Amino acid sequence: MIECTQEICRDLTQANQREWLETNGLGGFASSTISGLNTRRYHGLLIAATKPPVGRLVLLSKLEETLVIEGERYDLSVNQYPGAIHPQGHQYLKRFRLDPFPIFTYEVAGVEIEKSVFMLHGENSTIIQYKANKIGRQNVSLEVRPLIAFRDYHSTTHENAALNAQLKMDADLVSIKPYADLPELYFAHNACEVAATGYWYRNFEYQAEQARGLDFQEDLLNPASFQFALKSRTRAVLIASTQAHDIARVAELQRKELKRRKTVLTAAPATDEFTKFLTAAADQFVVARGTQKTIIAGYHWFSDWGRDTMIALPGLTLATGRADLAKSILLEFAEHVDRGMLPNRFPDAGEEPEYNTVDATLWFFEAIRAWAEHTNDYEFVRANFYAVLNDILDWHVRGTRYGIRVDADGLLNAGEPGVQLTWMDAKIGDWVVTPRHGKPVEIQALWYNALCVMKEFALRFQEEEPASRYAEMAARAFASFNQKFWNEATGCLYDGINGEQRDAAIRPNQIFALSLPHTLLVGERAKQVLAVVERDLLTPVGLRSLAPSDPHYIPRYQGGILERDGAYHQGTVWAWLMGPFITAYLKVYGESGRAKAQQLLDGFNVHLREAGLGQVAEIFDAEPPHTPRGCIAQAWSVAELLRVMKTFSLFPLAQAAHS
Repeated sequence: MIECTQEICRDLTQANQREWLETNGLGGFASSTISGLNTRRYHGLLIAATKPPVGRLVLLSKLEETLVIEGERYDLSVNQYPGAIHPQGHQYLKRFRLDPFPIFTYEVAGVEIEKSVFMLHGENSTIIQYKANKIGRQNVSLEVRPLIAFRDYHSTTHENAALNAQLKMDADLVSIKPYADLPELYFAHNACEVAATGYWYRNFEYQAEQARGLDFQEDLLNPASFQFALKSRTRAVLIASTQAHDIARVAELQRKELKRRKTVLTAAPATDEFTKFLTAAADQFVVARGTQKTIIAGYHWFSDWGRDTMIALPGLTLATGRADLAKSILLEFAEHVDRGMLPNRFPDAGEEPEYNTVDATLWFFEAIRAWAEHTNDYEFVRANFYAVLNDILDWHVRGTRYGIRVDADGLLNAGEPGVQLTWMDAKIGDWVVTPRHGKPVEIQALWYNALCVMKEFALRFQEEEPASRYAEMAARAFASFNQKFWNEATGCLYDGINGEQRDAAIRPNQIFALSLPHTLLVGERAKQVLAVVERDLLTPVGLRSLAPSDPHYIPRYQGGILERDGAYHQGTVWAWLMGPFITAYLKVYGESGRAKAQQLLDGFNVHLREAGLGQVAEIFDAEPPHTPRGCIAQAWSVAELLRVMKTFSLFPLAQAAHS
């Protein structure tokens, strides 16, 4: 359980920095701040995935809630309008806890009300419940006014005459279909009275979007008002959903969801609180795509990306005892391999996938290797993946999109003007911030690893000719890499080679030459790389993307789109890189490095309680206090912590911190 005290809840600055997240296994979600004030256009109580895991629409933005005690009205909600916070219901918020879903406790004039929010797995459904704990003999009622948006989650909506506010009303079910081409929204309820309203609330402001230089004002429609009579230990219930629900089944639905979440936790690699938080967090990223599974890269705004999925897969699924999910994900992505490439991204509107990546495909080899090692089901690999992987290597040898092709030296060359193919992929208009054309260092590490993986598969499957060919290719890549990539002046690796040009920028990408199962560096050079990375890039929450000594270094990730994307990989700290760093450190130093590795992992304990509650953020500022930025919940950030904890049994220190 994560708990926020009254002091935090009633301080808007602190409360608005803490966000909760509920997900539904389809790509849909519910999220806001613990104060209830929506600071993002992505906040809402029902963001439905209409084409799972994409096609996400903000249907129900929030609820306006008023507690009526002996005729006196007390507003529990909080909104930001131009120049004003109104109402200020956070003043009544006594406590917030994540246990396991968001629970808010309000105290007003001696009356205590507990509100809970959770989503149903596999449905675009959110259940909101209010329980009266302390009422006595007072006459108490609750008025709830839903505010709907019905728009793409990347945009905002404004008052318009095209919206159809007409309601369908039955005894315990109300529905509205504002636009003909969007879903119908159902409200199942146990209210004693429902009234049609049709009022627009205008000029909500979203502070986080304003700070990001994006559209930050919105109008929302209130289609109806629900009145609940409250007595001690009674519950007022509202189910917002794209399907009609029977309100009498609420208790059953809650028990079912609690049981599902408990089952997820029972497979956790350890019983300490820190590991269980990460295991619960991991579950939020695994979602449906067709009949199979995929991984959402991050909340609130990412869909499923090939690169992120393959990097995150071992930690999210194998480390949490869910190898069946890993198999489903791998099968789904294998279906989308085209011209020897894995998709980089599935667009939000469900169009054809994009293939502008050089590394996602190479991470596919490592994900399959990890799954095979975990399950020992090599026959399944042979039947379902081996031919696909061979075809991928053939395409890389003869050449595929964007100039991706093996060079005469056995290393992998990639890149064309105007495209960004590595994980450092920020692009603003025609400006590719970090193009990294030619032979980026981590691409060579991944290429060598893929060749070694395929050599091992071929040997296991008694295919001597491919095994010999892949061994020869790997040896040539190893020799060329060690000859060309060592930078004697800095005592580490070049970040990339493009023809005769050498990029001496000190970046974290070189860590993959040490951290992958098949390494390109050994001995003293490996220690030197670790020393440079630790000195210039290591922070308590991940690795900087560029050394502070570099003239292009940017210490803070803030401002509008141009400023933020310009800083994205120019110093900004990435949490997921802590996994490869710890892996490399333990491979080089063995048992003597365990204490440091555990210390680095334990530093994330505080973070779980400071931004996206129970989650790990995408990025952080490069300089202290390393403010969390970007997505509040990022798949590979969570996954890499779980992977190294499971691989190296790094649990004791994290457990001790909570004893």
